[in-house]
Amino acid sequence: MEPLDPPAPEGASAAFRIRLSPGPPHRLSVAESGRPERHYDLPALDQPSFLDLFESLAGDLGLRRPYARQAPPAGEGPPLTAILTEPVSPAILYGYGDPCVVQVAPGDYRLLVTSNDAPDAFPILASGDLKAWVLTGFVFPRGAAPAWTLTGPEISDFWAPELHRVGEAWLVCFCARQPDRSLAIGLARAAAPDGPFVADEAPILTGGVIDAHILVDADGAPWLIWKRDDNGVWPRLLAALLHRRPALANDLFVTAPDRRTAAVTLALWPWIERLEPMAQFFALQLLIEAAASDLAGFELRLTAVMVTASPYERDLMAEALEALRTRIYAQRLSPDARRLEGEPAVILQNDMPWEGHLIEGVWVSRDEGRYHLLYAGNDFSTAHYGIGAAVADAPVGPYRKSSEVFLSSTDQWWGPGHPSVAVAPDGRHHIFLHAFRPGEAGYKAFRALLAAPIRFEHGIVSLEL
Repeated sequence: MEPLDPPAPEGASAAFRIRLSPGPPHRLSVAESGRPERHYDLPALDQPSFLDLFESLAGDLGLRRPYARQAPPAGEGPPLTAILTEPVSPAILYGYGDPCVVQVAPGDYRLLVTSNDAPDAFPILASGDLKAWVLTGFVFPRGAAPAWTLTGPEISDFWAPELHRVGEAWLVCFCARQPDRSLAIGLARAAAPDGPFVADEAPILTGGVIDAHILVDADGAPWLIWKRDDNGVWPRLLAALLHRRPALANDLFVTAPDRRTAAVTLALWPWIERLEPMAQFFALQLLIEAAASDLAGFELRLTAVMVTASPYERDLMAEALEALRTRIYAQRLSPDARRLEGEPAVILQNDMPWEGHLIEGVWVSRDEGRYHLLYAGNDFSTAHYGIGAAVADAPVGPYRKSSEVFLSSTDQWWGPGHPSVAVAPDGRHHIFLHAFRPGEAGYKAFRALLAAPIRFEHGIVSLEL
């Protein structure tokens, strides 16, 4: 990349002059009127490096402090049992994120987890008691990833696999990037839960979609549930708008730290927009947090400035406003799960303060004629992440959310999320989830596997204490 040395933007509440010399290490030089130029190194384009940079900028220049470097409110929280806190194999690089625990036979369980850019995609672990686990293989061993997926260190993302029995086949639904960097959902099939799995030749769903879940309803019909990843869309639109019209920072953000955060981001946008998707997310994370900290207010302010915007800017603002709400969809699958049937239906979206700017990671359990939906909300890489609950009488809802977060961060574990549910050997339902050790939240940081017994009763899910 070429060095970045733009003039200080006119109209911004804080007009920083920023020079960037691409590396590694990337060297950032920031000047503000009346202050000496400061220099910062960005050793790598990973999340810890960006967070270190943001902490320094917050202290020196008055930007907001990143959530990932802040502890959650103190509290004991409900008891959670730690099941896996260390890798059972060196081939499991990032722990047990987005865990899918499923009973494949009486006294026989499987665990599938996210693998990010590891060369062996989607570890498969087996257990007879939900306590001791052994690695049995991978859905896609090294060199066997589907032809439509993007592979390679720092550019591939194999996320959120789930194992389900549909008819006579074992299906794994998963998310991966296509060569154009967009996210898609694929299916792979096997005659046994440990594989070998053969992926379909093409994804079943494309266009920036993740976190697939398969629900088999009371009539035995399969449904595909997924999230549209619009929370990856609006931050780019917002940064581009701010770069085009820096004075918008005054209109869209209320506090001085948020306005200063916007001013730095808009100055860096010509560099940020050329980064790989995850590096771009890291670079925009502070701007995302500035908007999401008061999402309803931000929506109102963005709607208000549309009145004076140019037609081009209005189109960008309208697209950003639409993407501020993360939508979860459900659509019927054919009996053999080879194709989608009918039309997708929106079954859930973020509309509660604790959820922030997104919801994701859905798991639906049938019990006593009801469909109990557990989901994750907020930013997975911070202690603000948590788990919510909803219930409906049909797969497509309407779902009624619980008014409070079901599980949130504690002093012992940060960012509980992406639940799955299975019946344990004691006959009780258990929720399985991942979480970070305190102070270690972040992309590719180790996530432990935790569990707790739960019960479904009168349309409400609760922990069995």
